[in-house]
Amino acid sequence: MHYQKLCLDIGPEAIANGGNSGSFMKSEESLSAMVKFMAKKHILLVHAGGDSKRVPWANPMGKVFLPLPYLAADDPDGPVPLLFDHILAISSCARQALKNEGGIFTMTGDVLPCFDASTMILPEDASCIITVPITLDIASNHGVIVAAKDGILNENYALSLVDDLLQKPNVDELAKNHAILDDGRALLDTGIIAVRGKAWEELVMLSCSCPPMVSELLKSGKEMSLYEDLVAAWVPAKHDWLMLRPLGKELVSKLGKQRMFSYCAYELLFLHFGTSSEVLDHLSGDVSGLVGRRHLCSIPATTVSDIAASAVVLSSKIAHGVSIGEDSLIYDSNISSGIQIGSLSIVVGTNFPEEAGSTAEDSFRFMLPDRHCLWEVPLVGCTERVLVYCGLHDNPKNSLTKDGTFCGKPWQKVWHDLGIQESDLWSSTGSQEKCLWNAKIFPILSYSEMLTLATWLMGLSDHKTGFLLPLWKNSRRVSLEELHRSIDFSEMCTGSSNHQADLAAGIAKACINYGMLGRNLSQLCEEILQKELSGVDICKDILDLCPRLQDQNSKILPKSRAYQAQVDLLRACKEETTASELEHKVWAAVADETASAIKYGFREYLLEPLSRGSSAYQNKNDDGFVDHPFQPRTVKVELPVRIDFAGGWSDTPPWSLERAGCVLNVAISLESSLPIGTIIETTKMSGVLISDDAGNQLHIEDLTPIATPFDHNDPFRLVKSALLVTGVIHEKLIESMGLQIRTWANVPRGSGLGTSSILAAAVVKALLQITDGDQSNENVARLVLLLEQLMGTGGGWQDQIGGLYPGIKFTSSFPGIPLRLQVIPLLASPQLILELQQRLLVVFTGQVRLAHQVLQKVVTRYLQRDNLLISSIKRLTELAKNGRDALMNCDVDELGKIMLEAWRLHQELDPHCSNEFVDRLFAFADPYCCGYKLVGAGGGGFALLLAKDAESATELRRMLEKDSNFNSEVYNWNIYLES
Repeated sequence: MHYQKLCLDIGPEAIANGGNSGSFMKSEESLSAMVKFMAKKHILLVHAGGDSKRVPWANPMGKVFLPLPYLAADDPDGPVPLLFDHILAISSCARQALKNEGGIFTMTGDVLPCFDASTMILPEDASCIITVPITLDIASNHGVIVAAKDGILNENYALSLVDDLLQKPNVDELAKNHAILDDGRALLDTGIIAVRGKAWEELVMLSCSCPPMVSELLKSGKEMSLYEDLVAAWVPAKHDWLMLRPLGKELVSKLGKQRMFSYCAYELLFLHFGTSSEVLDHLSGDVSGLVGRRHLCSIPATTVSDIAASAVVLSSKIAHGVSIGEDSLIYDSNISSGIQIGSLSIVVGTNFPEEAGSTAEDSFRFMLPDRHCLWEVPLVGCTERVLVYCGLHDNPKNSLTKDGTFCGKPWQKVWHDLGIQESDLWSSTGSQEKCLWNAKIFPILSYSEMLTLATWLMGLSDHKTGFLLPLWKNSRRVSLEELHRSIDFSEMCTGSSNHQADLAAGIAKACINYGMLGRNLSQLCEEILQKELSGVDICKDILDLCPRLQDQNSKILPKSRAYQAQVDLLRACKEETTASELEHKVWAAVADETASAIKYGFREYLLEPLSRGSSAYQNKNDDGFVDHPFQPRTVKVELPVRIDFAGGWSDTPPWSLERAGCVLNVAISLESSLPIGTIIETTKMSGVLISDDAGNQLHIEDLTPIATPFDHNDPFRLVKSALLVTGVIHEKLIESMGLQIRTWANVPRGSGLGTSSILAAAVVKALLQITDGDQSNENVARLVLLLEQLMGTGGGWQDQIGGLYPGIKFTSSFPGIPLRLQVIPLLASPQLILELQQRLLVVFTGQVRLAHQVLQKVVTRYLQRDNLLISSIKRLTELAKNGRDALMNCDVDELGKIMLEAWRLHQELDPHCSNEFVDRLFAFADPYCCGYKLVGAGGGGFALLLAKDAESATELRRMLEKDSNFNSEVYNWNIYLES
């Protein structure tokens, strides 16, 4: 069966509802659509999220989806879902884990994992659950995997059949079921499941026959857990239990022939989000830098509000006269004037109504105490949204006899203070333990009445307000358990989407009217377009404001950014043709801004009249031509190629025009020679004769017509651009003589070694030598930066720096006019040089890819102000600094770790910078290496494999050379140290 790789993004209505994690949502239409889509397309991956144990994840592409808060509970099974996330496809992680062979890879549960999916060992024809060793106190509150003892053991992982599944086992149950490992820990069920081969085929076949099963499930009103029931079908020890569950017989019949494996990842790191307090701890902790603390929000001036600096406000509108305490979280809410929210509190999905005529000076209408949670949800068949609240540390499943609390107080005190009877909350019949989960405590009334009763139930009202008790008693009331089964998820998601769309529209308009376009308009438009009926019209209204951008000072708001914002809005308005036409202005603006930043503005330079002080002016003859007597001269320039360790992309305009860049790279020779070069000779015959090592040849008699833009298929556009940027054409320096220019690059095409830029540097340097121009490396590097803009390929400064300057160097750029480059040679010891040359393999993968195709996508994302891209490139600059320090300390192993992280970041910047062949190559080399990456933009070309030691390098080279599965070539190389 052919498996098509794709990602599925399904709205929250397809996510399950109910007490068991991952239960089916009670929407037959949405489920049928999902099932048909799965069966037809062979889905590679879906990421489900949303029920009482779900939180969004940070995917390998780096996009952080914030953990959503839940009803406060120390018992992870207790919380009611507050908000549902869209199903998110994590294609890069799945592709690596499934080795591009198809299957399904789901990530569920309440832990945030951090690991390299490409290193996972997954069985080919079975399901596999990812586990991690955990202490018994944590294991007792979660799912535990009992793995067979005769599996495959490795220092980094263990792969075994799953013998049994345990849910919240105590220590005695763990011991009885042989779930305790030799080191005293147990295997935590992370909720990460991969299914491949025959097991995947059977799952697809089951999906084809699923609609009748779903109809039966909906008709009966029962629930089936995707997480527990589906997994149990692959574990024979659970079959007896499963047969008694809804549709259990069908699951055992359809899936029971296959077995499930446990892949224990010893190095897997994770964060746990089982309770609201853990969410707050995460957001206020060391990793809070990942979170946009004011993302998609409308917040007034701080002079009319009291919002603590540590408060996290997301997707919310905050009115004037609001107070929010320290370390609190406000999400997806409208907070009106006069609302006080205490410290360490959580407010989600709450829309306080604005009172007519209210001002910031009015007395507070509602206050949420410290350490409390508040949210509101729509119920099926109910026009009002229900307010729900409790204490941060309340456990809904703790019974009256087991320290059960409400709003942080024991139930007995709640009854005493409010005059409530036990019979008011729980029926005398039934075998369930009495707890917050099943207490009928939340009234369904008008919004103002619910707020008033909330204040009373939380113990904040005056005890003399005797009318509140009868109001509460006589109202229709629901428990958390009833709420859980009655939430109108469609209404919840629609309301949340519309709320975020309105916020995004307001921010987008402000960006155009007042700002410097610091926000990602493309992303904002995605939010706006969630309004299916009016989203496009809203985007068109914002597009009509774009003429105001032209009035902005280009030194403050670059034209390239302004044009890109307009392109994004045009695409949101479905005006693709106009957007494509305007894109040409984006790239032209980038070229102009680059030229301006290096003080060689192309258009301005050509239009400048020759000054009387110039040599060209002084040598004019009577006919007005420059008179240069013929002098036979020959110039030869040979340059090394470069390999880069970290920092790439930070050298590329417009990043390097607006932000500092840092790159760590090395000049190297290949096969004992400098592979890139040019020879330029003066000739008595006028014009320019150009030839290259591919046999192409062109004679240009009249240089005047040479102008941009060049045809992308023109093999001589590099030399033509060099003639322009060096002034050879403009100054008419060769009127009375000609030039013969021969170039070569003895490296494979698409090598990633900076070949094009370094060849341009060689030609520019040689032309400046033969015309007595400024041939300093810094001048040449800047001219090449301009040259690449004229060619239309774009590119940064690191390649030419890598070839022009010898040895290992750390280079920084500083934006401004002119753009300044600081090249700091690393004075490497002979010991370090020897160790690098012994341990580092420079391997041509045989895969070819042109860097400019990647560059355009990355530059576009930067112009859009893509937060992920910006944070990734910032981290690459930090890695360049760390790599410099590692080399100076002769810590080559640390350099390997830096290379691995840099490679991961490159894959975040461009998911296609790797491919199946490269993944297989790195997996093959991994046992021998402490680091590896592709050079340059990736996608093919050369790979760097940093072996653990010289012996490992020798063995890896031998293995690669004899393995016919890799069409790769290991090159001999040396650090080029001569200037």
